[in-house]
Amino acid sequence: MKYCKKCVLPDTKPGLNFDSDGICSACRFAVIKKSINWEERTIKLKEICERAKNLKKEYDCIVPVSGGKDSMFQVYYMKHVMKMKVLCVSAMAHIQTEEGISNLNSMVKNLDVDLHQINVSPRVLKKLRNICFFKLGNPNYAEHRIVFSAVTRAAVEYEIPLVVWGEDIGVEFGGNIDKNSLESGSANSIINNDLFRESSFEKITGNEITDSELFFYNYPTIEEFGNKQIETIYLSHFLHWDGYKNYLKSMEYGFIGRVKGPLSGNVLNYDNIDEKLCEINIWLKFLKLGFWRPHDACSYQIWNGRMTREEAVEIVNKKMYEFPIEYVKEYLEYHNLTEEQFYNNLEHWRNKEIWELSQDNQWRLKYPLI
Repeated sequence: MKYCKKCVLPDTKPGLNFDSDGICSACRFAVIKKSINWEERTIKLKEICERAKNLKKEYDCIVPVSGGKDSMFQVYYMKHVMKMKVLCVSAMAHIQTEEGISNLNSMVKNLDVDLHQINVSPRVLKKLRNICFFKLGNPNYAEHRIVFSAVTRAAVEYEIPLVVWGEDIGVEFGGNIDKNSLESGSANSIINNDLFRESSFEKITGNEITDSELFFYNYPTIEEFGNKQIETIYLSHFLHWDGYKNYLKSMEYGFIGRVKGPLSGNVLNYDNIDEKLCEINIWLKFLKLGFWRPHDACSYQIWNGRMTREEAVEIVNKKMYEFPIEYVKEYLEYHNLTEEQFYNNLEHWRNKEIWELSQDNQWRLKYPLI
């Protein structure tokens, strides 16, 4: 397990590549971003928007929203900068936070937009989350399927010609990158991104859940798209994407961060705050791959010139072993699990190739970040 010499990401991150100098592909892209002609890309975005407007549908585009800073920024940008008529679509989280609810309400009121909310069967979602928790060590797999599939289904159902996603995670955070996305900003392959690398959806559901219960989990087929002229894009391809600047702009429209400050293991109080159950999913990433929230957040600050690697190393080493305890009670209640079942399964996913017990009987990574 090796760490990038410029940021704090390890080579265990799927799709992350290191060059001969020990620099990761995410750091290299951060350099490339500075030389991109963003004015030229904005012109391309305007052309895409004009194509959508010329179809004269009820709405020009859909923006997926969650109650987070980035989606609020996307709504602002598409409505006020691109002058689009926006329909916001939210595939509702399992347990929303108070801040997430407040931010959605502020977005609707202060940006003056329509919001279409999609709620799936709680029974089916809970069952899927438990399957993914025990079989994959990735309980949020189900949510990601809903978000990408249900939002796109709304576009097909209402014949809305453009879906505007936020960042391409493979490009912005390092990972497997779709060639078409890299070259054109197309999000047509979003349902095949790194979030689903561990298994096909069909293998997960098997015979345990019927197809009739999975409509909003299944991405529209080519036949369903038909000739409806729907484009899907990543906004991050067309403007210099910076989550912190998105946060500052969103605050102008009423966005609030986590009132009690960052969650355990977190560095920021304004990122990933809209729902309660995702932290366990990210902790499982730490157990399997050796990095999680503090590594991602600090690397992002390095890429955007707001933190040195030395500062990041100190922060990550201080924060990374903090277990995200805050919403464990809600997690157990939601999934109908005992503490024993919960913690035993967490340990099942610990990767012993990168973890070891210390002299004081604490689990620690074998390969220190220095």
